[in-house]
Amino acid sequence: MNVLYFAWVKEKVGISEETVTPPADVTTVAQLTTWLAARSPKHAAAFKDARLVKVAVDQVHVPPSTSIAGAREVAFFPPVTGG
Repeated sequence: MNVLYFAWVKEKVGISEETVTPPADVTTVAQLTTWLAARSPKHAAAFKDARLVKVAVDQVHVPPSTSIAGAREVAFFPPVTGG
């Protein structure tokens, strides 16, 4: 799946996107966030307080309990982004 990072989330992770293949036991947005946070110190910094990060799965805003089964894209961004 393609993972996109926006605004300060992108700044902390250090990249705007990456393609990942989470393990089979990672089935929800919350689990994906935890798994991503374990990938590097930069990811850990970005997801230190996951409550501050909003998520969209295939361009639909979703809560952390949402399944990622079949998702092509997951985007992480702050609650408010400037333009």
